[in-house]
Amino acid sequence: MLTRAPKVSQAEYEALAGFRYALRQFLRFSEEAGRVAGLKPQQYLALLTLRGFRGGKGLNIGELAERLQVRHHSAVGLVDRLASLGLVRREEGRDDRRRVYVKLTPRGNAKLLRVAMANRGELQRIRSRFQLLLRILKTDMPAK
Repeated sequence: MLTRAPKVSQAEYEALAGFRYALRQFLRFSEEAGRVAGLKPQQYLALLTLRGFRGGKGLNIGELAERLQVRHHSAVGLVDRLASLGLVRREEGRDDRRRVYVKLTPRGNAKLLRVAMANRGELQRIRSRFQLLLRILKTDMPAK
């Protein structure tokens, strides 16, 4: 018995392309908002990750590397640079002093807030565009 390969309609291709384009536009906006705040894109992502995971209670370097999808030594270098800018600090673990957690400083929080507010505003502005594209994909794509 021959099975038919799943098909992708022209509308789905257009919605996927439109979604990717809209997403890339948002990412570019976010990168520029970070630059205006004095942050490189990877620095903003690290600050956002630290604040947006575990209620902002900090991550160890390995967890941060995993969340950013970078190698451990790259995360170490990134944390070193952020610490030298006064945006993060290292803190020994309470239960295990061998464990070191990275946490935002008040200065890091302030820079992050500036970019996060700009990003939230931009997402609110473009929300309907994303919703439309997702609706097209939801209604046109066959269920598995």
